[in-house]
Formats: sequence, structure tokens, C-alpha cells
Amino acid sequence: MIATTLVAFGAAHAQSYPAKPVIFVVPFAAGSATDQLARAIGESFTEQTKQPVVVDNKAGASGMIAAQQAARAPADGYTVLITTNTTHAANEHLYKKLAYDPVKDFMPVTGLGKGGQVMVVNPSSPFKSVGELVAFARQNPGKLSFGSGSSSSRVAGEMLKQLAGVDILHVPYKSNPLAITDLLGGQIDLMITDTATGVPQVKAGKLRALGYSTQKRSAQLPDVPTIAEAGVKGYDMGYWFAAYVPAGTPPAVVSRLNAILVQATKGAAAKSFYENGGSEAWTTTPQELAKFQAEETLKWGKVIKAAGIEAE
Repeated sequence: MIATTLVAFGAAHAQSYPAKPVIFVVPFAAGSATDQLARAIGESFTEQTKQPVVVDNKAGASGMIAAQQAARAPADGYTVLITTNTTHAANEHLYKKLAYDPVKDFMPVTGLGKGGQVMVVNPSSPFKSVGELVAFARQNPGKLSFGSGSSSSRVAGEMLKQLAGVDILHVPYKSNPLAITDLLGGQIDLMITDTATGVPQVKAGKLRALGYSTQKRSAQLPDVPTIAEAGVKGYDMGYWFAAYVPAGTPPAVVSRLNAILVQATKGAAAKSFYENGGSEAWTTTPQELAKFQAEETLKWGKVIKAAGIEAE
């Protein structure tokens, strides 16, 4: 009887959902790729539902602050974590203690997008290619530094060190845009950053692109070789975006939210984000996202272990 009542309540709740503003918790700073996507998705969400979306940026600790906050929110569909592989595939291999469980504390809703990263340097840098940078790094161990403001960016840099056999100092940041600022200012030597953050700087002439991180060149930077093409054999490192809600959210609400978010990836603002940011739309069922997340967690664990990164 109680179970039947709960199912009926959940279905009724889903029919009226959303009946008030929805909070999108984002683990990275304003201006980051995840933030840009959250705002684009939020625009379509509001068009569909007539309810406002509040984007709550909780940057820092590789997304752990945001993930913990979202995990502890009421399980009613009104707090949605718009996140990446950083919080839901990589962090458990990078940190000995997590303040949240990426599987037990969340219900997957849908994937939102996939993309690659771009290796960038300051235009005043002497390096015109990945090969030149690697050659210098080999002759000058520890002289160069790379910044990162996400696990994707961090592991991309560590993978470069591992596959190229070089020693480059890692400098951590709360988000990629903050690292970009220091790269522009000459405080660090290079970065491998998400395309949404890096490509606009490259197109504006503020940064120089040396290589692209996946096995296929970026449609936005067709003249930039992949890092593997440029001589670092076997290099391949992408990233993904997805939406999660707190564990215990009624399945009917998750289903309704999935439908809204999948439709939102087809909206004008989201299309503009994918085209300009160098990523592509990617949507799933909750079950497909759960399976994909499990596979990605294994993959990231192998990369992190092979890169020799010690859990902090």
C-alpha cells in the first residue's frame, strides 16, 4: 500500500514538475565550458517549462565542493548537477577521500556532450609545434610548467608527460579560465584545456594552438594537428558533460527531467555552444549514462595509474 502511494505521489509530482525555479549546480567557475553549457541548456529549459534556471557556480577542489552540495540537496529534481568526467569518473582515482560517492549519491539523468582539448601556449612562446616543446622539455627537465583547472586538463598534461617522456611542472587552478589568465600573463608555459575555453582565445590571437587531444582533428581548428599526429604516439584524451540529481529522486521526475534536458541540447543556445566550443551533443537514457560512467571510471583509473599520479 505504501509503495503504491509513493509511486502515485511520484507520478503526480512528475506531472507538475517543474513547478518552481530549478538550480543547476556547476563544479567550475563562470566562463568555463561546463558553465557555458549549463547556461545554454538552462535557456532552453526555461523556454520549455516557463520556469527560471539558477546557475550556481561552486568552483574548487576539482568539483568536489559542487558534487557534495548537490548530493546533499533534496531529492526532488530541483537541484541538478551539470558536471563532467572530473567529478564522476576521475576524482575517485585522484583523491584518497571523496566527500561524495559518484555512484551511490546520485541518479544519472542524461549525457549532454563530448569534446576534446587543445594544447595552447602564449603567442610570445618560442614553441611553434608540439615537437619543439617536447624537445625542449626533454633537454630541460622541470623547466616548463603546465596549468590545469579540471581533472581532464590535469590528466591530459600528465598523459603528455608520460607518453613523451618529459618532466613538466604541474600548477593547479580552481578552473581552466583562471589558468588561461596566468597563461596569458606568462606565469605558466602551456595548458591542455577544453575547446570552449581555449578555442576563442586561439581565434582571437591571444593564444597559439599546438595540438588537439583526441584522435581526430577539431572541426574548429582544422589546421592544428592532433597531439598524436604531432609525434606523441598513442595520445588520446577527451571529456564529457552529463546531468545528475541526488539519489532518491522519484524515477518519474528523473524521466521528465531527462526529456527536458535531451530536448534542451537541440535548442539554439546549446547548438551555438557545441558549434563554437568544439564539442558535440551527446544524450543518453539514465541507464546508458550509468553504464557509460562505469566504463569511463575504469578507463580514467587506468590512465591516472599509468601516469603515476598519486592520490592526494
